[in-house]
Amino acid sequence: MTSWHSTDERPAPAREHTGVATATPARPNSPTGPAARATTAVPATPAVPATPAAPATAAAPGRLAHPGATGTPSDAATAAPAAEPSASPSGPATWAVPPGSADPLGARPGTGPDGTPGTNFAVRAADGIDLVELCLFDDDDAEIRCPLWPGPDHVWHGFVPGVGPGTRYGYRVHGPWDPWTGRRHNPAKLLLDPYARAVDGEFLDHPASYGHVRDWPEPWAADTVRDDRDSAPHVPKGVVVADRDPAAPDGDLGPRPGTPWPDTVLYELHVRGFTARHPGIPAELRGTYAGLAHPAAVEHLRRLGVTAVELLPVHHHVSEPHLLARGLTNAWGYNTLAYFAPHAGYAAADSRGGQVEEFRHMVRTLHRAGIEVILDVVYNHTAEGGELGPTLSLRGLDNAGHYRLRADDPRRHEDVTGCGNTLDAERPQVVRLVCDSLRHWVTEMGVDGFRFDLATVLARTRQGVDMYAPLLTAIGQDPVLSRVKLIAEPWDIGPDGYRVGGFPAPWAEWNDRYRDAVRDFWRGAAPDVRELGYRLTGSSDLYQHSGRRPWASVNYVTSHDGFTLRDLVSYARKHNEPNGEQGRDGSDDNRSWNCGVEGETTDPAVLAERFRALRALLATLLLSTGVPMLTAGDELGRTQRGNNNAYCQDNPTSWLDWSPVTGDATAPEPAPASAWEDLTDPADRRALLALTTRLLALRRAHPVLRRPDFLTGRPGPDGRRDIVWFTADGRPMEDADWYASATTLACHLDGGLSGHTDAWGRPLAGDGLLLVLHAGAEPLRFVLPGPEWAARYRTLLDTSRPEGAADPARDTGPAHPAGSVIDVPGRCVLVLRAEPAAAAED
Repeated sequence: MTSWHSTDERPAPAREHTGVATATPARPNSPTGPAARATTAVPATPAVPATPAAPATAAAPGRLAHPGATGTPSDAATAAPAAEPSASPSGPATWAVPPGSADPLGARPGTGPDGTPGTNFAVRAADGIDLVELCLFDDDDAEIRCPLWPGPDHVWHGFVPGVGPGTRYGYRVHGPWDPWTGRRHNPAKLLLDPYARAVDGEFLDHPASYGHVRDWPEPWAADTVRDDRDSAPHVPKGVVVADRDPAAPDGDLGPRPGTPWPDTVLYELHVRGFTARHPGIPAELRGTYAGLAHPAAVEHLRRLGVTAVELLPVHHHVSEPHLLARGLTNAWGYNTLAYFAPHAGYAAADSRGGQVEEFRHMVRTLHRAGIEVILDVVYNHTAEGGELGPTLSLRGLDNAGHYRLRADDPRRHEDVTGCGNTLDAERPQVVRLVCDSLRHWVTEMGVDGFRFDLATVLARTRQGVDMYAPLLTAIGQDPVLSRVKLIAEPWDIGPDGYRVGGFPAPWAEWNDRYRDAVRDFWRGAAPDVRELGYRLTGSSDLYQHSGRRPWASVNYVTSHDGFTLRDLVSYARKHNEPNGEQGRDGSDDNRSWNCGVEGETTDPAVLAERFRALRALLATLLLSTGVPMLTAGDELGRTQRGNNNAYCQDNPTSWLDWSPVTGDATAPEPAPASAWEDLTDPADRRALLALTTRLLALRRAHPVLRRPDFLTGRPGPDGRRDIVWFTADGRPMEDADWYASATTLACHLDGGLSGHTDAWGRPLAGDGLLLVLHAGAEPLRFVLPGPEWAARYRTLLDTSRPEGAADPARDTGPAHPAGSVIDVPGRCVLVLRAEPAAAAED
């Protein structure tokens, strides 16, 4: 989920402006608004350029050659083209370029009609625009402006000979400045191409980056006065990227793992946070895509047994102004600026645009290890924020055509994301933008699926939430997108926004009801075991009615949002003071407990209780029907010191500590060092990793834990029931028993799986299992089910022990006969194999 902070974007203190419009803004009832238009006239249609004397050669990255230039490309400032570009004494040069193609959108290197190498540029703007200029930049930031040609569907285009990969570019839009109707065109603002496939440069939050005068002395009117300062030195620029060549050695995406949903185990990780402190990764690769592709990182994932990484946002993103003002950054990345570009800050490559191939290399490497790549994507809002935010891309191109504006006041944004703006997923141009972006990441970058942040936004129409809204329908009908893994975060903060269980097939969903039920059970806050019974078995009450299967439920106990697993049992309240918002940010509904001491401690009894709880929580998650999702570092006992909203902590607070595995933390600790000393025994954290690995191996070995269909409890064709629930005295549960206990739940899962097959059509069969979950503090005398269910039971897992192995004092020798009594330790999960009579005679 996107981090929601407590501060709004506010105008900065007044300061001097150079070249800023100073007209007094019109009052809200003005028919024209402030009407601060450019004073320099520009032609509505560019003139046809002179025919070049000779074909141009593609310029080297960072070098610009005019389309009429011949010979060796040279800097724009010294080029000697056959047809001289026009230039004003004080402004940038202007090149006249021939028309290009309106499709595809973006910057596409290729050849013109006469075979001349160059790049086609196409960008969609609002209707009623006077002119769109393509702006090209050389290594010295000298700017060349190329008036584009108007085309169908408000697309402006042009073909620029001599321009190739590595060239930086942006757009300027000449059109109405009328905030009262939602139009915020300002040619002084360089705009990032929404289809840019790579981005160069940083957002510096300079006042010139805003389309309006950010520090206008009358705050009520600040967003209505146009700022005419040039933003180009202060904003990111697009980079022309070569198309992928499938025949080239680095262009082949390779085979995909194709893991079936029932066999999927998700592992949510942050590219930088996962790799920044790993001593096995070379220092220059830590925090990068190349670091995640390094054998040390891949080996951990492979040995752990996860099948897919779910990467926190890797679309190019920037930090919010309020964070930059506090010296912080958006570490998680839920503030997207470019939906087609890998985030440049996660690239080790120093070549302009090199992040694209580095990302593809990471995907290929993970695929070779059998690991799928799922992207966390943020198509609900952009980095431009509300009406007081900067003008970086869509706002300057077509504000009213991309964002939801208030019907009663189009000057204002409608915000159901908590981030200032909301993309209008009902608009055709937004549907195209999102679908084109998704297909790009699948077909050109090799990813295997997506997790959609605040996905209810995608279903919003003028009439309300509609699960068959244009964007969801387009995704569901797309021959590429409908075949990849689609995961919804099924809520936003708008009216009727909570939609768990409401998305259609083929969507899966983050199931927060699973999270809450498991937390409540193990902290002793559940009124009974009914809710947990549904959640352990795939949440049929949420997903079966729409024809979906258990894998529609993505089960999780923790995620990037909220406490880590260790902090969940170490803190009763959040400790977010380092975020600089006086503890106002982050959720207060944590359903956590501290085992008697708040925060770090050396008390051995408290530490033992905490790790016992961690083992029980992990076992519950990885033994449940559905798709489990682990949060990176939970298997290592990672802590954020009680910070449940570490979205702005790009430091060891959110980076994984690998010392339990490697014995070397490598990264510098924040001062004071004593405040960050981990007081737990590294051996306990290593044991937690061993337990997690054991649990995932157990899940792989027993098909009954990965059922493709919902359990029914009814007799099958062979008369056997797929699940039977038991009381502690060994009898099948009746209706009243679901209300009688809130601390113990046990079930027998039949291993026959009669009539079920795997993804390849092979019959599923395996051992029957008895699961016992006991949240009480004291041991429990448990009567094993009688011979109708099994002849005897053998313990496979006992979470009361550090690594989950069976207790040799209790479980060696003959297995436990049916109907016998065993002692279940307090706060423990037991897994026993149910052996039939034939096996008992062996």
